Amino acid sequence: MEWTFEGSVVYWRGPAPFYFIPLPEYILDDLAPVANELTYGWGCIPATVRIGDTTFTTSMIPKDGGFLVPVKVAVRRAEGIDEGDVVETRLVVGG
Repeated sequence: MEWTFEGSVVYWRGPAPFYFIPLPEYILDDLAPVANELTYGWGCIPATVRIGDTTFTTSMIPKDGGFLVPVKVAVRRAEGIDEGDVVETRLVVGG
């Protein structure tokens, strides 16, 4: 499964600060029927993500009925991304 979408980068302070891009509703609608088959535990789903010229692997994290795509520090630095930026994101899950 593959999608390209634009999302706003959000900051979560938590015990370990991190930046995320929430998945839009239409992707959640596609993902929901197969999410249990894709998770490796705790609801996390492995994914390959491309933002700008940077491709990386991560695990989407379930939150409040949706999923958050973590944006690694190295990716933020390479692409000049900060909180509130709207970025085009290519997401691939399930191989």
